[in-house]
Amino acid sequence: MKPRGMRILACLDDIAVETRAEPAAVALAWLMTRPSVTAPIASATKPEHVATLVVATKLELTKSQIERLDTASA
Repeated sequence: MKPRGMRILACLDDIAVETRAEPAAVALAWLMTRPSVTAPIASATKPEHVATLVVATKLELTKSQIERLDTASA
C-alpha cells in the first residue's frame, strides 16, 4: 500500500467513526459527491454487504468531511 492509499484509508476510518457508518459506506457516499464520477460501481458478495450499500445512498457527508477526503486523495 502506498502512502496515498494509507492516507485515504485513515481518513475513511476517521469519518466512519464520526458518521457511525462502515468505511465502505463512507467511501461510496464520497464517490457519489464527486462530479467526475458519474456511476460509482459497488458490489456485494454477501447479503450483509447490501445493507452497507444502502446506508451509503442515505449518508450525507459534511463539506468538511468531503474536503478531508479530497485532500487525503490528492
